[in-house]
Amino acid sequence: MIKTRILSARWLLLAPLSNLVRNVRTALISGMNQVYRLSRSQPVRSMSSRPDDVLTEVINNSGVITLNRPRALNSLTEAMITIVLEKLQEWENRVQSIVIRGSGEKAFCAGGDILAGTSGSPTSCQHAKDLFRKEYTMNYTISQYTKPYVALIDGITMGGGVGISVHGKYRVATEKTIFAMPETAIGLSPDVGASYFLPRLEGKLGLYLALTGQRLKGKDVVKIGFGTHFIESKDVPRLFDAIVNLKNGDIDSVLRQHTQDISSHQFSLEAHMGVINQAFSAPTVEEIVKCLEREGSEFSSATLKLLNKMSPISMKIAKVELEKGAKMNFKECLQMEYRLAKAALEATSSPDFYEGAKHKFSTHNWGELSLSPEPKSTC
Repeated sequence: MIKTRILSARWLLLAPLSNLVRNVRTALISGMNQVYRLSRSQPVRSMSSRPDDVLTEVINNSGVITLNRPRALNSLTEAMITIVLEKLQEWENRVQSIVIRGSGEKAFCAGGDILAGTSGSPTSCQHAKDLFRKEYTMNYTISQYTKPYVALIDGITMGGGVGISVHGKYRVATEKTIFAMPETAIGLSPDVGASYFLPRLEGKLGLYLALTGQRLKGKDVVKIGFGTHFIESKDVPRLFDAIVNLKNGDIDSVLRQHTQDISSHQFSLEAHMGVINQAFSAPTVEEIVKCLEREGSEFSSATLKLLNKMSPISMKIAKVELEKGAKMNFKECLQMEYRLAKAALEATSSPDFYEGAKHKFSTHNWGELSLSPEPKSTC
């Protein structure tokens, strides 16, 4: 992990897209040299935002961030991301810890505001590109934060919700936590640092989660390493109070006292890891499908049904993305993800992101899973 302080790097290194539309396998290797700066004066332009969509306060010596869009499952807008970034920078030398949580009963954060991100068009998408760049800058800021960062992931935690939590030191899950990276279902590829953390899970579990968008719940979230601690949802307020009233800054001790030992819990996919590792080690998405068809178990059939709901191009891009990400550091992964997001917004890789956003709340027929030739990308 890069040691550079993020406060002196409000910008994030983001290389431009190539002028030529290239094959994914070639494109993911391309340049990382130029620098884009995240301007301090960029206006907030999300029409769906309200001033109270993020609540921030300092309680005793803890900075508290509450994502406050419960009717939208606390999905992130550009305005919310801007506030979180500003508060993290303001508080780093002022507080002893950060606690981030979601309001409402259902979600910590269900992701980014996809409809706002695709409100433009391939030729008019600068606002969306700025939003993605700012979100990835926030992800990197969290990864480099010098004070303990505690995410109370009590409820749905997907996509952008993963990005605003997983890169911090502590992620406290509950029985209500639902983890997923569902980007391939909407014609995008896993982002918010997923190309870094997914390939580092056990075996081929990360690729399985990236391609299928499979959801994991409760204790499973801790078992794979996304969560660091587990607690019953009803006990979250007590834990919150203990953290914000902490005098000596020993977050580890507080978490040990208030969370459960789940070492005896068996991961729900443990019995299927052999199939996952074998099938998802195949060199192409088509070969993964063939391997699952040959294996023929109930689990393989269920996995094929999931794959058939996803954008074929997105799955192909995601596979190469994770292969490259396994060899990159975190900042390089975010750079790559930005170029992929930019290509999706400009529809130079495919128009699937706009189609996926349009059909977000319904089943979309992406057509045949097999895709030839290889998809175009400019990453």
